[in-house]
Amino acid sequence: MSFGRRTGLPDVEAMIPIVLVVTGRVTRAAVPGLCAELESLLYDPEGTVRDPGAGVDCDVGGVVQADLALVEAVARLGLVARRAGGRRLRLRNVPPELQSLLDLVGLADVVDVGCGTGDGVPGNEA
Repeated sequence: MSFGRRTGLPDVEAMIPIVLVVTGRVTRAAVPGLCAELESLLYDPEGTVRDPGAGVDCDVGGVVQADLALVEAVARLGLVARRAGGRRLRLRNVPPELQSLLDLVGLADVVDVGCGTGDGVPGNEA
């Protein structure tokens, strides 16, 4: 009798993160809509948190201009994520200008900032 070797961690399933993609120019008027979009991804219609163990990723690689409106959006999206079970917002594909603004206003410590491609697979960033 032979037993095949199992790969990966036993009894651990990979969690696919919840992903919000932000593109174009973010204005202050667009921020409530972005928050509502993230809430619709985090909660089911009954108001129950979906996938409590899943991470929350926000891809900002398609943003046209990094300014304070975008910084406000990131801060508010971070709050929405925290309200959904204490999750932490992770930014993907962060432009250098946004990284500088987040550092300047002190939000780099509030959200996780990564510059990879963010394909959802840990350790698989470019």
